[in-house]
Amino acid sequence: MARIAVIGAGAIGGTLAAWLAQSHDVTVCARSPLADLEIETPGRTLRAAPRILTDPATAAPVDWVLATTKTYDCAAAAAWLPGLMGPDTRLAVIQNGVEQRERFPMVAPERTVPVIIDLPAERTAPGRIVQRRDGTILVPEGAAGAAFVALFADTVIAAETTPDFVTAAWRKLAINCSGIVSAITRRPAEVANDEGVAEVMRALVRECIHVGRAEGAALPDKLVDQVVEWTRKAHPDSVNSLHADFVAGRPMELDARNGVIVRLGEKHGIPTPLNQALAAVLAASRS
Repeated sequence: MARIAVIGAGAIGGTLAAWLAQSHDVTVCARSPLADLEIETPGRTLRAAPRILTDPATAAPVDWVLATTKTYDCAAAAAWLPGLMGPDTRLAVIQNGVEQRERFPMVAPERTVPVIIDLPAERTAPGRIVQRRDGTILVPEGAAGAAFVALFADTVIAAETTPDFVTAAWRKLAINCSGIVSAITRRPAEVANDEGVAEVMRALVRECIHVGRAEGAALPDKLVDQVVEWTRKAHPDSVNSLHADFVAGRPMELDARNGVIVRLGEKHGIPTPLNQALAAVLAASRS
């Protein structure tokens, strides 16, 4: 049994905490108190009552820290690390984008495990989450990655290591960057059935592929059409996190999902006009 601290009680953090609490000692580090966790999964209702902390000063060292906050909350997440990180503690960064390690420079890279997760889940109320399907996790090969995978042995989440994490991260970014169309149209995954919107998604993904290849990712041309098809096969009412944050008036992960493509594209001299334009439009819609 591992001692695990999950920073963040949102859709991803809450779902992972509930599953891990079935066989591990789990603490959830949250902004506000929670009575318990209840996850509506495709197979059953999952309940858990992990330890809940709301003050970083009360944190104690654990074996693993899972940072599941949105990318714009990294500073708040980092405030928990002094109390949670012991000499052998490892940090798993479970966030969107391709810059997981860079967001927590205070932790040595060899103790940080970047995580790519595909787990469609939506928080309906504090501690209440709908998990659309079982989900997958990918981490880099190595001892730390293997140890992280082992944490999920008794869950429905398929965790695996990969020899090419760079490609896995950019492949996920290709999916995420296209999700901006849902936020702009305020429509869930079914919006991909509109062929005009689907063509915009394809153009966004093409830009991501070009930049990802320059960063060392092995991304096939067919990924352009695959992203559209995967979105069409998702639950039609599924809402991505960018869309949910925009509608709720919360900060958005625009930089991690689209801005990073623009920034790294500029570094390599690769134009990314559509990602840049749609990110600007969505940001302006908030003002």
